[in-house]
Amino acid sequence: MPDHAAASTPETGHAGTPAAAPPPTATRRTSLLVTLVLGGLTATPPLAMDMYLPALPEVTRALHAPAATVQLTLTACLAGMALGQLVVGPLSDRWGRRRPLLTGLVVYVLATALCAFAPNVETLVAFRLAQGLAGAAGIVIARAVVRDLYDGVAMARFFSTLMLISGAAPIVAPLIGGQILRVTDWRGVFLVLTVVGAALAALTWVRLPETLPLTPAIAPAAGPSARRSHGSGVGQALRAMRGLLADLPFTGYMLAGGFAFAALFAYISASPFVIQEIYGASPQTFSLLFGLNSVGLVAAGQINGKVLVGRVSLDKVLATGLAAIVLAAGALLLISAGAFGEVGLAPVATALFVLMSAMGITLPNAQSLALLRTRHAAGSASALLGSSSFLIGAVASPLVGIAGEHTAVPMAVVQLSGALVAVTCFVGMCRPWTTHDDARTRSEGDEN
Repeated sequence: MPDHAAASTPETGHAGTPAAAPPPTATRRTSLLVTLVLGGLTATPPLAMDMYLPALPEVTRALHAPAATVQLTLTACLAGMALGQLVVGPLSDRWGRRRPLLTGLVVYVLATALCAFAPNVETLVAFRLAQGLAGAAGIVIARAVVRDLYDGVAMARFFSTLMLISGAAPIVAPLIGGQILRVTDWRGVFLVLTVVGAALAALTWVRLPETLPLTPAIAPAAGPSARRSHGSGVGQALRAMRGLLADLPFTGYMLAGGFAFAALFAYISASPFVIQEIYGASPQTFSLLFGLNSVGLVAAGQINGKVLVGRVSLDKVLATGLAAIVLAAGALLLISAGAFGEVGLAPVATALFVLMSAMGITLPNAQSLALLRTRHAAGSASALLGSSSFLIGAVASPLVGIAGEHTAVPMAVVQLSGALVAVTCFVGMCRPWTTHDDARTRSEGDEN
């Protein structure tokens, strides 16, 4: 396997002694339907969060609850998705990908349906927490499945393909939610989410096979009852995660991606206020800019997968993405602080477009480089990657309004701080100049 450190990786425990034979999955190809299923699983967070956003005022009125309390329904779902990944990821390393994934999807469908019938806001918060915990299965196992099926450059390319689907979800989800509210109330939004979840569960059951490779000890006797476990119990899961975190480059890529994600969360949390309230744009203009930025993210992801990956080392592409985020966030800070005097919306919109587009080459490559550090512990690795990003983003989001409603400086400060911390982790912990990615990615690009 073309890891950064072939002599000793978290999956071996001891240098040169692999815990599992590399499965012949690096050259597999998935069908279009399976790709769409994996994309749907990664789109679970924006669908569950963003489709519900237009209904928040109606929920406040219908349940006679304060707006701050209704906002907890978003926080609960986000927290559930972050924490659920830490549980489901290790379980998928022990029991295989299908069983935890299908269980999570069934619980997700039930929890989403119960949200539609919540009698009060407290119950809705509880059901949203359950929805997030169960929905985490799709997020974390989709990444683990990609790691099972692909390696090296091919994995980075596939992550870029998934970004085409998951990146489009935030664009269409609020629009769909708004159209649903034209014909029904907020409960109808959850019923539509229930139908979507049930369809995704059915497709997963029919079309997504088990991808976790068998251990060498049982591979010759593989059959219907063959055990796919790579450990057992909570203790084993914790040891696997501790081993991953002890691997400095893995932790560096994880934190680099997580703090870059913080800049993305800051944008999502603050951009409606910044663009509409501070710079006086209409809701329609904001929607247009939000859509354009999402298109930039998706387009950059496709350029990453189809042009850059295989020709340029993953580390160099990641470094370019992080540098672009730093420059865009720095420009936003200077603009917000008045360094260029009174400016209109155009410079701000341009900087945000660059920042969002850079996410398209930063996030998939950070995930790919981290997952290259492990093979059979891909579930635990995926859990750490997802949970760290959600938790860092959840902490960063409230900071964007810390200085009040009349300045965009906090948003820019959070974005620049997150980007600089990401660069520091990448340079200090990953030490990309000590690897040989250039030769490796070129050869893998020729093979794939």
